[in-house]
Amino acid sequence: MTAKHGKVMGPVDYLMIRFPGNKFTGKIAPELNDLEKKGIIRVIDLVMILKDAQGKLMIIEAKNLEGEAGAAYRELAKRTDEWFSEGDIEALARSLPNNTSAGLLLFENIWAIKFKEALIEADAELIDMGRIPPESIAKAEQHLKAQGGA
Repeated sequence: MTAKHGKVMGPVDYLMIRFPGNKFTGKIAPELNDLEKKGIIRVIDLVMILKDAQGKLMIIEAKNLEGEAGAAYRELAKRTDEWFSEGDIEALARSLPNNTSAGLLLFENIWAIKFKEALIEADAELIDMGRIPPESIAKAEQHLKAQGGA
């Protein structure tokens, strides 16, 4: 996958973060901004999904957020594109319980670009990638805490 300008892109991931009771704030925005400033990630798309008590969906692009959350995400929103289609968003939103909101984040792993370029120069081929499920990470974290680690 290459960017619009022809440069090599890093792997692209998405996260869906649930906020029970529709208690969405801008508290995550400073960390996302910091990750971008450090060149670790590039936020590509950021969408808020709101599901009211009756199950009605409202989809809001980051650039259209208002209030405290809008102010917190304003800087990130200036650099986002709309990669998620309405169909993608609605499909992901189906799993949300009523009276819940979610942040849908699409980001490029900038840190991996030089490694990818090295693979290309070495005539190497990436043949598999994966992600360890969050439940497995939580179990590993509990295990480390029980041992007095991290």
